[in-house]
Amino acid sequence: MNYHYLFSELKIKHRTLDNRFVVAPMTRISGEADGRANITMQKYYERFAKGGFSTIISEGIYTDDRFSQGYKNQPGLANGSHTESWKPVVDAVKDNGAVFIAQLMHAGGQSQYNAYTDETAAPSAVAPKGEQLEFYGGKGAFQTPRAMNSEDIEQVKDSFVQSAVRAKEAGFDGVELHGANGYLLDQFLTDYLNNREDEYGGSLDHRLRIILQIIEDVREVLGEDHIVGIRLSQAKVADGEHKWSGGEQDAEEIFTALGSTSLDYIHVTDADGAAPSFGEGTRTLAEAAKEFSRLPVIANGKLGDPDKAEQLLKQQHTDLVSLGTSALANPDLPNKVKTGMELEPFDFQKTLLPLAHIKEHEINKELVK
Repeated sequence: MNYHYLFSELKIKHRTLDNRFVVAPMTRISGEADGRANITMQKYYERFAKGGFSTIISEGIYTDDRFSQGYKNQPGLANGSHTESWKPVVDAVKDNGAVFIAQLMHAGGQSQYNAYTDETAAPSAVAPKGEQLEFYGGKGAFQTPRAMNSEDIEQVKDSFVQSAVRAKEAGFDGVELHGANGYLLDQFLTDYLNNREDEYGGSLDHRLRIILQIIEDVREVLGEDHIVGIRLSQAKVADGEHKWSGGEQDAEEIFTALGSTSLDYIHVTDADGAAPSFGEGTRTLAEAAKEFSRLPVIANGKLGDPDKAEQLLKQQHTDLVSLGTSALANPDLPNKVKTGMELEPFDFQKTLLPLAHIKEHEINKELVK
């Protein structure tokens, strides 16, 4: 196959992407203890740009020095030193031709570690299901968070705004709001994690409210030149089987609402990005996002097979595909696909164990150009 769709251009905002390959955000717990980015991270992100990916979305970056941090050695954009530390990372990526987007993340009740506090905070005092991930440094059940008050919620909204400003100062092309995988914004959206009786709880439109407000607040400070996207999922880190209770009806309401905002794209992730997401014979999550929002969509979930990704693009179920484990195994995947080279399988044990930090063999791996 010549992969016409995978290697076609796409314009988002004022950036022209020369292919449809995106590096998905992946937690790698390789920052400094105080949240600064470092040379290891620079080499890690730079290799994807050199390997031909048109777009790279960073790992989840925490937004403040209160409750947002989720993992030990997670990088932040919570202060000026964080901003300065990201600048050489951003320069290395953009100097090699890739668009670089900062994913802004508040862990909420799903936090496994926070250097600033021993307490967690969430929409309601409900602990996430399941247990913490050991290869990300956690162990045992999640603690029960305290329910956020109105002042906490205002602070959360401001933290996304301020970290977006810092991302712009660091040189990122835009930001992605992390509304997926069970982190704070997804906690507000999730019925069993959000028992609030104020304007941020109850009906689906109320549970969506904080997300819609943050989108517009971030757009206001970034202006029209910078990309603003959001990532959504049904499943969570601590609840991999979760589905929206209203199925496709919920999807229609969520994605229609997002389509009425100033977002530039929606990034959806599923166990299999090409499989029905709401039961047999239903739409994929990406297809639902695209149909109901009318926005550009990035699909994620087992799309490392270029034939599978090409077909999804050909069917117009998505506009871009983001790759996680396939990108880790093949940091030069677009270049390999273009030249017909065989792709390497992902080695979970070698890459993510005993801890998921960036390994020397990853950043020293020879790249196909």
